[in-house]
Amino acid sequence: MNIVAIIPARMGSSRFPGKPLEPIMGVPMIGHVYLRTAMAESLTDCWVATCDQEIKDYIESIGGKAVMTADTHERCSDRCAEAMLKIEEQTGNKIDVVVMVQGDEPLVTPAMIDASVEALQTGIKLGGGVACLMGAIETAENFEDPNEIKVVVDKNNRALFMSREPIPTNKRDVPEGPWLKQVCIIPYTREYLLEFNDMEQTPLEIAESIDLNRCLENGHVVQMAHSPDLAVSVDTPADRELAEKLMGDDKLVGEYLDSAKAKAAA
Repeated sequence: MNIVAIIPARMGSSRFPGKPLEPIMGVPMIGHVYLRTAMAESLTDCWVATCDQEIKDYIESIGGKAVMTADTHERCSDRCAEAMLKIEEQTGNKIDVVVMVQGDEPLVTPAMIDASVEALQTGIKLGGGVACLMGAIETAENFEDPNEIKVVVDKNNRALFMSREPIPTNKRDVPEGPWLKQVCIIPYTREYLLEFNDMEQTPLEIAESIDLNRCLENGHVVQMAHSPDLAVSVDTPADRELAEKLMGDDKLVGEYLDSAKAKAAA
């Protein structure tokens, strides 16, 4: 099976402009995401999809693969779909599964990629074509933070609803509630990614600004799985500082940090 990770990235983030090339321990964030994702055993290949030449140039400087996409995409899934078709054209190989890894997840691990692919296989058996990881919400501040996408699942870890609001309620003093957040590692089957992008946007998707609500509103299975490792999304400069602090104790970073710095400087 041809399973390809695609990492959408652009410089024009409204909340943190230029963040893909912001350094973390001396390596641009997108470099961390690319190099860590590419280590996953379940993957055949790994690419960055971008509309910015400087991101493409950087990825290629460290020996990675990047593909240019239009600068008009409003959704990461749209950028990934365009990139998938271009990668197929360039390589001559049809892709079976696209694992979309957000470019602002610098602590992503190979185990997280592999867990998402396994979740997709479970979802496929139920008629689904998309899956996603989730993690625990550890603080009240994160529970209230609209940048953290909250998810509610059923007993079989299939998504019921996603929101930027604090759901489910924490107003009844439940000591250990099911407070979970989306971790933006999202594998799609090739066919479902194209189908998804052909579907019209839905009211809850628009209201929450969460792509996967489009799937849920159309009655489609979104299989969730618990992330085996901590996920830290970088949406603000403060998040970048936190990621850098956590990376100081990260064993994986030592496998690529010096090499990445040397290649980029060459």
